[in-house]
Amino acid sequence: MARRKPKRWRNRLLLGVASLLFAPVVMIALMRWIDPLTSAFMLQRQVGIWMEGSWQWVQYDWVDWEYISPDVPLAAVAAEDQRFPQHFGFDFEAIADALEANAEGGAVRGASTITQQVAKNLFLWSGRSWVRKGLEAYLTLAIEILWPKQRILEVYVNIAQYGKNVFGVGAASKEYFGKIPVRVTAHEAALLAAVLPNPVRFHVDNPSAYVYGRSLRIQGQMRQLGSDYLRNL
Repeated sequence: MARRKPKRWRNRLLLGVASLLFAPVVMIALMRWIDPLTSAFMLQRQVGIWMEGSWQWVQYDWVDWEYISPDVPLAAVAAEDQRFPQHFGFDFEAIADALEANAEGGAVRGASTITQQVAKNLFLWSGRSWVRKGLEAYLTLAIEILWPKQRILEVYVNIAQYGKNVFGVGAASKEYFGKIPVRVTAHEAALLAAVLPNPVRFHVDNPSAYVYGRSLRIQGQMRQLGSDYLRNL
């Protein structure tokens, strides 16, 4: 009996690890059709609100793809991941460029794709560690395998953080522009995309010169990509 205990605990540990890895894949598979009620980042921010002594809730309203202005996903792709339609979750060209730029010094440059950001925002925590990066890669592959590209973008613009307590284009278009998402203009979509690197520091409703300038550059990239760039996702 004593000899069986280590083997029994090892089997239980392996089963537990397998369950932890398999459960998110099941959730991802279901989320191809079921809209997420929240995300890991929203939950973290909600806890932060409570710890600040407030009983407010994060602002989040899911909006289906057909009720979102085409300029919103186009602006997100133009700003964050221009090779989104072509890659399979990882943009190795952007990774190589980022490594080269970071090796030369200056500001640290990232290379996360929209799919990676969806994986992180939905399931993981903020911060940097090899464990989190490994889980992010695993979840990114699962999302790319189980979801069409349009679904990935639909979820992205619905759970992206656009302000300190504002998540998703539904809440953002109402909060900042007083309109429904389908009526968001190219200029407004570019402003939303311009704050994505740091939606707590940058503001859609009171854009700094940097944010406004970045939104103009994003609009230029949107025109260069063309209105049909995402049509065949």
